[in-house]
Amino acid sequence: MGSPDQEPHVEQVVEGLEAMSTVPKLGGVIGRVIGWIDTLFTWLATLALVGIAGAVLLQIAGRLFLPFSPAWTEELSRYLFIYMVALSAGVVIRKNRHVNVELFHHWLGLRGRAGFQVLVSLLVGGFAFIVLPYAWQYAQIGAWQTSPTLKVPMLYIFLSTVVLFALVLLYSAIGFIEGLVALWRGESLAAETETR
Repeated sequence: MGSPDQEPHVEQVVEGLEAMSTVPKLGGVIGRVIGWIDTLFTWLATLALVGIAGAVLLQIAGRLFLPFSPAWTEELSRYLFIYMVALSAGVVIRKNRHVNVELFHHWLGLRGRAGFQVLVSLLVGGFAFIVLPYAWQYAQIGAWQTSPTLKVPMLYIFLSTVVLFALVLLYSAIGFIEGLVALWRGESLAAETETR
């Protein structure tokens, strides 16, 4: 651990890395509903992660203690990983936890960050909107196939792309609205944020 003189510098670096998180989120009833949706998808992604761990542990135990290793565990863990990513993508966008390069965000004021959030949400949401119909076409290919060991219709596996892009579109729309509200309310939001 560093000296006490270095701690304020570390805090400034962390604050600079999370500059986009300072754009206020929607409040009231709408904010609570969005919070519940966040919690739902976080729990679903967490369950998928726990399922991956269980499948991998079962595979290891099968290799160590059984004369055979269940073949379906590898397939199940792969499908759970795909759904974990798809289910968590929107929440990751909302909480600004995705991989990004923040070169200038800490220089922007609240309105600048809100404007940047509007722009990025518009671009990402636009991309998801364009890709979503093609993801649905891709998912429909799986209607005539089943997975090799689990015998699950591949439609359900390929549907993860639809879930992914639908959630990215939903959360981009939320980010766009939050950015517009922050742009519109500007200084009053900055004063509210500072008093908290």
